[in-house]
Amino acid sequence: MIVRILGSGSKGNSVLLEAGDTRVLIDAGFSPRGVQARLEAFEVAPTSIEAVIITHEHTDHVGSAAKCAKKWGWRILASAGTRTGCASLAKASVETISGSALISIGELELKTIAVSHDANEPLAVIATSQKTGARTGIVYDLGICTERLLKSLRDLDILIIEANHDPELLRFGPYPPVLQRRIASRYGHLSNDASARAVGECVHKGLSEVILAHLSQKNNTPKIAMETVQAVLRRTNFQGRVTPASQGRVTGPFAPKGASHRSPKQLELSLGV
Repeated sequence: MIVRILGSGSKGNSVLLEAGDTRVLIDAGFSPRGVQARLEAFEVAPTSIEAVIITHEHTDHVGSAAKCAKKWGWRILASAGTRTGCASLAKASVETISGSALISIGELELKTIAVSHDANEPLAVIATSQKTGARTGIVYDLGICTERLLKSLRDLDILIIEANHDPELLRFGPYPPVLQRRIASRYGHLSNDASARAVGECVHKGLSEVILAHLSQKNNTPKIAMETVQAVLRRTNFQGRVTPASQGRVTGPFAPKGASHRSPKQLELSLGV
């Protein structure tokens, strides 16, 4: 399994999963032009994508999924709540999935898990290569990590997890109190501290990559997020890498330990793409 981050943050999120000849996107939170440019940074053709799973209806995740699906022949999968809450999906062909679905797409098996966020039926996704057994978790836009979710994250090779904000930067930052409370609530976003605790509980000898996603540009920095998570990991037997995902450029590829892959062209991308 190879994992590539097309971008992650409040202006757009998308993760590319590849197993054998199967390619699936988790979210497509950019314009069609932006999605294409970011895929091409990895030398991946948009027409090679088989499906996109939408985690929830917020614009930075659903983006142009319907337009991309129509243009390049992708399947769209989303919860009933996501479909109902998203105007851009209203006229699209959407396959409805639940918060406890198990879906096979080519060489990938994808398990969905309901998460706590201020959206209609938001989902986390656990992807497994049916050939190698390699597992990747995509967990962002959630206020808390439930025991059920943590249990699903304890045998991963690659973990993509939200580290949205530093509590102090959020408290003294530019956001009004009502937005601060929303972000810090159980239906908001994981702080660096909450993310670090969750990662610490998921460490095992096979976990080789931790990617910190959805970092706030106003209430966090990659340095603070990394230091917070690494401080917890130093107390464990973790031997892998911690990498912050970027909003403005692609990140990766990432693969389980021992897997080989070709590095992509790392292109800086305009936020307007």
